Amino acid sequence: MCRFQRNRWALAAPAFPYGGSAMPQCCNGCMAASDPFPRPPLDAAALNAALIRPGGMWERIEVVPEAGSTNTELAARGREGAPHGSVLVAEHQSAGRGRMGRGFITPPRAALTVSLLLRPAVEPARLGWLSALMGVAAVGAVRRTTGIEAALKWPNDLLVPAGLRADPAAGDGKLAGILAEVDFSSGEAAVVVGIGLNVSQTPDELPVDSAASLRGEGAADVDRGVLLASLLGEFEELYTMWTAAGGDAERSGLAAVYRDVCTTLGRRVRVHLPDDRTLEGVVTGIDAEGRLVVDGPEGERALSVGDVVYVRPAR
Repeated sequence: MCRFQRNRWALAAPAFPYGGSAMPQCCNGCMAASDPFPRPPLDAAALNAALIRPGGMWERIEVVPEAGSTNTELAARGREGAPHGSVLVAEHQSAGRGRMGRGFITPPRAALTVSLLLRPAVEPARLGWLSALMGVAAVGAVRRTTGIEAALKWPNDLLVPAGLRADPAAGDGKLAGILAEVDFSSGEAAVVVGIGLNVSQTPDELPVDSAASLRGEGAADVDRGVLLASLLGEFEELYTMWTAAGGDAERSGLAAVYRDVCTTLGRRVRVHLPDDRTLEGVVTGIDAEGRLVVDGPEGERALSVGDVVYVRPAR
């Protein structure tokens, strides 16, 4: 069994070639050069030409001008029989949903908001790794296309760690959140995994002070088409090997790569649990099921859900 390569993005190039206009066009065909940070639309035809291939994972890449939530819309299509490998991208998302029911809105063409429909033939207990898999793919795509040293905070927040940000005095900056949802109504698992990645937002367009964008971290000329192509290429490679191992994250190597890029390991944390309790301790590991192992006042405890707050800097 082949395994994922650790430190696999050190000298990597983008996974797929993707071309497109770097500048938006006016209605008469001239280039609109007044905005130093233009936000051109995605080219769905170019994306499909670059990424849809015989024997490949992706069935169709659809780009829509606006969606309330790409996860909600793609899940509805899944219930109507949409195939595995369907991809839905929204240029503007007006009612995005994150973990713990949090909502968010993205300005038009300023972010990469995309959801994937998957029908994996693995044990239901292993499906929880899919959000982590998306996180690892996003780390790879951001590092490949921008050089920004993105990392993950358990369970699936994509961030730029403090000390590696454009502003050395800033704390961790969250670039993206990831949400995976499972539907068994058809008798088999249909999973929608979505990500909302901040690309060109200015500080006043970001929802909270702790959020960050690729533009704000120094990557001002990011082509969202290249970024999406790289994300889907990374995801396909990871997913193919994970499913070949029956969804076993340890045997496929996914768990090892996730631990490599997760900044939560070794940190002292305060975890806010769904029942309004908190647990404070040191993170000693991430187990084979993707749970966070925290050594607290009553010994080690494995957590499958919770909001993590770092209570002191890493040693």
